[in-house]
Amino acid sequence: MEEEKIISIEERIPKLKETRRKKANRTLLLYLTLFFLLIAVIIYLQSPFSNIKDINVEGNTVLSEEQIIEYSHITIDTNIWRVSLKDVEKDLLKHPIIEEVKAERKFPQDITLTVTEKPIIGYIKENNKFLPIVGNGVILSNTDISLPGSAPLFVNFTDEEYLQRFAEELNELPVHILNLISEVHWEPTKKNKYKIVLYMNDGFIVNATIRDFASKMNTYPSIIAQLGPDEKGIIHMDVGVYVETFKK
Repeated sequence: MEEEKIISIEERIPKLKETRRKKANRTLLLYLTLFFLLIAVIIYLQSPFSNIKDINVEGNTVLSEEQIIEYSHITIDTNIWRVSLKDVEKDLLKHPIIEEVKAERKFPQDITLTVTEKPIIGYIKENNKFLPIVGNGVILSNTDISLPGSAPLFVNFTDEEYLQRFAEELNELPVHILNLISEVHWEPTKKNKYKIVLYMNDGFIVNATIRDFASKMNTYPSIIAQLGPDEKGIIHMDVGVYVETFKK
């Protein structure tokens, strides 16, 4: 039988010492790395490199970038990590025209505000001021909102119930048809409280009713397409649908 090789403790001690030394060096290197990283983070947080350089606004059409930034209460040169994104979103959602908002940090020094605005489907004149109307029929008294030139003017809508009903119908219209409407007059009668008269940008007049207005008005482009280029008149959409042309 071969004799087993016996390693004495004296021979093993140098190897154990070398293993422990390498392990201690790796531990020291890890601690030093973490230490210098911590120092770098502290220096970064205290330096201008952690301050906001740009505030980008996306998705806005009614409110200007300057207005949205003002409502967000974010300022340039503020430390980017001291800004609470949730508080920014809450502040912006207080504005009556903003429906959704998302605030994000974009490294190294930018903040991005992505907003979704409520659609403005018209405006109404009150006390010599033109106030916007959003899709649910609410009139916004905030006068810092710029009115879209393509939105129709609401006239004689003195009853809030009928205003809201019509606004909901108007909100369902495609934009290309909505942009054709210049004015909408509420002209209720004893028999029909829902009667409205529309004055179109292309010279036609539409007699209609608030009930099922959107579904009937969707046929407007196909109706006028059947008329000659010089023909203008009144399009009746209240009971049946027919055209009463103007006499030359």
